[in-house]
Amino acid sequence: MDFGFVDFLQLIGALGFFIFGMKEMSDGIQKVAGSKMRDILSAMTSNRFLGLLTGFLVTALVQSSSATTVMIVSFVNAGLLSLVQSIGVIMGANIGTTITAWLISILGFKVKISAVALPIIAIGFPMLFSSNTKWNSWAQVLIGFAILFMGLEELKNSVPDLKSNPQILSFLQNYAHLGYLSTFIFIIVGTVITLVVQSSSAAMALTLVMCYEGWIPFELAAAMVLGENIGTTITANLAALVGNVHAKRAAGAHFIFNVFGVAWMFLVFPFFLKGIAWYMGNYMNMFPSTESSSFNAEHIPIALSMFHTSFNILNVLVLIWFVPFIAKVVTKVIPSKGDDEDFSLEFIGRGLLKTPEISLVEVENEIIKFAKLNLKGVNKISELIEETELKNQQKLIKKIKEYEEHTDLIELKVGEFLMGLSRSELSNESSRRVQSFLAVVNHMESIGDIYYQMSRSIEQKIAKKIWFEESHRIDLREMRDLVIQGMKLMMKTISQNPEDIKLIQATEVEKILNTKRDKFRAKNFKRIEKGKVSLEAGLIYMDLISGYERMGDNVIHVSQALRGDHLDLEDEIATGPKLTEE
Repeated sequence: MDFGFVDFLQLIGALGFFIFGMKEMSDGIQKVAGSKMRDILSAMTSNRFLGLLTGFLVTALVQSSSATTVMIVSFVNAGLLSLVQSIGVIMGANIGTTITAWLISILGFKVKISAVALPIIAIGFPMLFSSNTKWNSWAQVLIGFAILFMGLEELKNSVPDLKSNPQILSFLQNYAHLGYLSTFIFIIVGTVITLVVQSSSAAMALTLVMCYEGWIPFELAAAMVLGENIGTTITANLAALVGNVHAKRAAGAHFIFNVFGVAWMFLVFPFFLKGIAWYMGNYMNMFPSTESSSFNAEHIPIALSMFHTSFNILNVLVLIWFVPFIAKVVTKVIPSKGDDEDFSLEFIGRGLLKTPEISLVEVENEIIKFAKLNLKGVNKISELIEETELKNQQKLIKKIKEYEEHTDLIELKVGEFLMGLSRSELSNESSRRVQSFLAVVNHMESIGDIYYQMSRSIEQKIAKKIWFEESHRIDLREMRDLVIQGMKLMMKTISQNPEDIKLIQATEVEKILNTKRDKFRAKNFKRIEKGKVSLEAGLIYMDLISGYERMGDNVIHVSQALRGDHLDLEDEIATGPKLTEE
């Protein structure tokens, strides 16, 4: 079998063809779904059992568990699915992929969707010229779907033709009589073959041919099927290499699930195969085992399909109850590096097949994390005001400075990502969202600047050994509590659709902050005039009061930017419920 440089280029071109179709279809699907994508996925995966059904149906439809798991890893990377939800979908994908074996065994060939690819393009092409954006998006879905399967057909034709040349692997029959060692060897062989062809379905077809031709017995073909279950996890893990920590965890959970299944099956392997042979012999009058005097090679494909399906169903029935445990294991094995001490963007990843809609969800999750960091900064300022030990004060000042540096870095990185995204083909809704997020990260960074400036004022107070009265501390606590209340209200709006954002309570919090600032300022000047408070203490106190008020301004500006100021704020305030000032 010759495979030259031109064949290699053809293989790379077919791969590009396939990936282009996948990206076009994904872009179209997410444009059709728009902001409802999260709701759709949440409904499909609201618990692990619905997730299981989703994974099964999607994989049975697209005939590729690898495609399903790569898609799930991408969704986890964007924050559209949680880790626990993704594990349920991946389990379903493992069962869905067994449909391919049944199609090959019963019909003798796979359903060729590529045969109807051109008619699908013919349907989608006129829709490209419609003035309706929804029709344009559906056209992109149809054409992308057709190109994907045309690319898949080319990919199958371009890979080294192992299926038509199974004699290349005929040497493996020399290792067919070594007991458990043979089983282990052929598990490795199945894994390697799946890695080479990057498709468990193609590897399964090759296994059926080898076994049917008599080069290996049914028992070792079943061992190869186990290896193919491990090999199919590699595609998702390769995709996750360029993803974030959540994508890596989803791919890791897939690997753990499949490897654990192969491990327990390895222990009971001979007994399980005898059970399948016994069932087929007594109830189906089929004899796939070479140990039977009625052995018939034509029964082997059915037996392998039955083994493949029963193994995956049993594995799911065993492990579906341990989904939260698997999630905990991969979370511990693959810890997040996006903490305060070693900050990095946790949700925004590059390299996966993504569309602007998924990328915006990634930015949204990054902004939520940004808000949590700022909330920590506000709490650290409060701790610093209350702290009396010099050593602890210095630690808090250092930590606040680190937080502020992190806010600068987040604004820069997220801003760069959004600017790159703005050069993509965006819907009007997505374009407005990009502009909103750019304003949001700017206001978020300003909050970091303010609490850093407040820490410098407190540092000055410590250096000059200035002490606040208890009444000063009470006032500052009131301002802090209002800022934290406003920040928590703001954080709830980040994941909302712009038209659903209500600013009634947040605006009332802002009003109370302004009122208290004016009240405390007047009270402070009177204390200074009467000599009850030193001028330096009074000025630093007012710096801190003003800092809290300015943070409140930026908090409300974030929510306004997220909403896009579509609504008349004054009308909303006039008609809505009020918060009362205590």
